[in-house]
Amino acid sequence: MSSAFDQSTYQVRLEWGVEGLRRLAPADVYVVVDVIRFSSNVAAAVAEGNTVTVADSPCPNGGGISRALAEAPGEPLILAGALRNASAVARAIKAEQERRQQRTSIAIIAGGERTPEGDIRFAVEDHLGAGAIIDALTPLGIDHSSPEAVAAAESFNALRRAVKHLLTSSGSGRELEGDEDRLAQVHAAAKVDDLDVVPVLRGGAFVRL
Repeated sequence: MSSAFDQSTYQVRLEWGVEGLRRLAPADVYVVVDVIRFSSNVAAAVAEGNTVTVADSPCPNGGGISRALAEAPGEPLILAGALRNASAVARAIKAEQERRQQRTSIAIIAGGERTPEGDIRFAVEDHLGAGAIIDALTPLGIDHSSPEAVAAAESFNALRRAVKHLLTSSGSGRELEGDEDRLAQVHAAAKVDDLDVVPVLRGGAFVRL
């Protein structure tokens, strides 16, 4: 049964966490967006020729969403997206639509951050990462987007020059202050379209599409 929150009337949808994934109508394509650090690290690892097994990921956000999607019925295309590979992911979605030869539904699932109480906290980096992918879909003609998706795309559009500052100054970035290795990953995650790679989930692991 459809609900007011399943975004089923739109081609491009946006929700948060595993709970949001369950609220959305089933989609043909899912994109996991957990910019600090899951999806950014997955993209970098796959670009180096590695695979990332989601069962081994300790991440409760992007990893948890990926594990839930691994059990999704049907045969949806499941991708990992971030700021670093936003345009590459958009092109892969366009190619999937052309392969299907029909309008393809896309669900962008932003990871957010799990609080100690178990709630999902809004994460600016994932809002911007999702927005970057949605924004990159627009010139490809995939632009029938839900209000939630449009708001993320417009946020990215307006703030793209400030992405590095926003990521390092956000709660997620500040949480890593003092840890030089992890902070360096935040700086890498803030790069836009520096990776031309699309990780796809197959057999429980992300590999290169």
